[in-house]
Amino acid sequence: MKISTCLSTNPARFDAVPFTGDFEHNAARIADLGFDGIELAVRDPGIIDQEQILAAVAAAGMEIPAIGTGQAWGEERLSFTSGNAGTREKAVERIVSHIPFARKAGAVIIIGLVRGVPDKDTPQSSVEGWMLDAFRFCCGKARDAGVRLAFEPINRYETSLLNGVREGLEFLEKVGFDNLGMLLDTFHMNIEEPSIEESIAMTGSRIFHFHYADSNRWYPGAGHLNFPLILETLYRTGYNGYVSGEHRPDPDPLTAAREGLRYMRNLEKQLGL
Repeated sequence: MKISTCLSTNPARFDAVPFTGDFEHNAARIADLGFDGIELAVRDPGIIDQEQILAAVAAAGMEIPAIGTGQAWGEERLSFTSGNAGTREKAVERIVSHIPFARKAGAVIIIGLVRGVPDKDTPQSSVEGWMLDAFRFCCGKARDAGVRLAFEPINRYETSLLNGVREGLEFLEKVGFDNLGMLLDTFHMNIEEPSIEESIAMTGSRIFHFHYADSNRWYPGAGHLNFPLILETLYRTGYNGYVSGEHRPDPDPLTAAREGLRYMRNLEKQLGL
């Protein structure tokens, strides 16, 4: 089982990222803890030193399985479904700008809240059309570069768009690109899915990435989710990618990452993964 944790390349408001701050220092700390990879949270790939980041991760003996793009929404309110056409265009341009870096890193590009939180006054038909057009355009550009995208079903308290797995699978068919799959997140699934395990099995080969956090969004083992059954189901689908810790940095970043990893490694041995 390959396990990663999240590291932001710049300060951000989103608090479910265990590590922020000095990149090289944190990359070394993450490697020392025993992680296999680092999932990056990147607001804008144009303002980071991409080569330095790639070198730091390689020097630490790790990989970059995925790049999170949610800070474009969280920090700048860029989204595919904004009522402002210029904002929608900037959101699409931002996702496309991640593609060269993702290709060099061998990473999946995550589409989370950049899909947007639409205004109540905006017609649903317009929102759905904008979102579909944006995904198709980004998927086409990514496919040309050999890059995969994964959108994340996010719970209803954060957005009204694409909350659950069944809805997500229907959306995949509408978009119609094989390089688009899903990122499943146990925190969101605990809110939206009648059965986390059944939804994992239903998604099957369309799972491109996987986030772990417990029911309270702390590290696994600090809440009530049945991670043995969740992981057993995940790997029964044939999934061979990373499981990545996107959880709160409580009680502190180092403890959260260490305890989460310890819990997952124990399950790895217990389940023979």
